Amino acid sequence: MQDGRVDHAFYDTLLKKYVDKEGFVAYQKWKDQDEATLDGYLEAIGQVDPARLKNDGEKLVFWINVYNALTLKGMLHFYPTKSIRDHVKVIGYNIWKDYKLAINGKDYSLDDMEHQILRKMNEPRIHFAIVCASIGCPPLLDEAFTTDRLERQLTERTITFFSNPDKFRIDPDKNTVRLSPIMDWYKDDFGKNQQDRLDFIKPFIQDADARAFLSRDKLKIENLDYDWGINDQMR
Repeated sequence: MQDGRVDHAFYDTLLKKYVDKEGFVAYQKWKDQDEATLDGYLEAIGQVDPARLKNDGEKLVFWINVYNALTLKGMLHFYPTKSIRDHVKVIGYNIWKDYKLAINGKDYSLDDMEHQILRKMNEPRIHFAIVCASIGCPPLLDEAFTTDRLERQLTERTITFFSNPDKFRIDPDKNTVRLSPIMDWYKDDFGKNQQDRLDFIKPFIQDADARAFLSRDKLKIENLDYDWGINDQMR
């Protein structure tokens, strides 16, 4: 880290090598060939003092990249596995709470990064950038987030998410919008009420008719199914 900036180049190289354009990961190949390289990146991250990050942009880039990298490390650790939820128990081990990374002498879990840091930064697009290694979550970007590309990356991730009919769908005949459960689980991050949340979505909808549909009165909202299967190229 120099002048408050963190070098994510090693991580970027790994993503470009093992993640395809649809966000699926070559876990077996990565585990066989480059798991130690990811370990090296996370070890370097552990030497960073987050308090020295200069602004919200650098903080977002840092914590998004670290969250995704630690998730990938966890999945490589347990691979072969069918789902991250196989490593979440009501009583006992929970990957989101118990798989941690020491950064500047303090342990951070995935839950810590998401709920105590990223969500408190009031940038709802983080929900389309951080990835839980599941098909139902947003597709993993095949490059690292960087400060100079952050705004474009966040916007494109959000557009990509809502362009997927498994994440967003309208049913004009039933006056219904069907959304990924992500929009329900984190609903308070997207607005105080249903209309606020629909207004959040509108700018990211590419189809003009679908965008206009979101302005209808008394729309019904339903959750789509969420696929917890691992985002594996070998699926």
